[in-house]
Amino acid sequence: MSQHDAGSKAGASGFRPSADELAEHNRQAAATVATPGVAAPPSRQVAILTCMDARIDPLAALGLTVGEAHVIRNAGGVLTDDAIRSLCISQQALGTREILVIHHSGCGMCGLDESAFSDDLHDRLGVRPDWPIGAFDDPADDVRSAISQLQASPFIEHDTAVRGFIYDVGTGLLNEVPPAG
Repeated sequence: MSQHDAGSKAGASGFRPSADELAEHNRQAAATVATPGVAAPPSRQVAILTCMDARIDPLAALGLTVGEAHVIRNAGGVLTDDAIRSLCISQQALGTREILVIHHSGCGMCGLDESAFSDDLHDRLGVRPDWPIGAFDDPADDVRSAISQLQASPFIEHDTAVRGFIYDVGTGLLNEVPPAG
């Protein structure tokens, strides 16, 4: 049995590859999701840094539609060098003037033991990451830290409005995090 054949059936873990199914969904949805008349610069001039958690649909949670905002997602919605790179490009090339940093309740990055995670990666993969894992103990503190770092970054315009929130996955509501100080 080829790797493709083996991968097309659910394994012992219950994992079932979904790329073929998703590609078929795309073929069916293409007529309704294509955005030929939408410009690349977001119409609301806002960029959102948030978590990749599958329970969160940032556009729906904020009442936005395609074309209104840039959404940068990573594990935890943490401010990484790559997130700053994306936010800088969002501003300098595409005109955004406001940044929202949104963490959420029940995030797997909150309280993650980075040392144990790194050890586990080493045990399973034979290598440790050379990038920061980005775990945090308190989402509000991490949001405040990200706001401060963005306001101090030479790659973010000094007059950019930067605000932070915690999204409650149970209620769908945003709670604003006041900046430090």
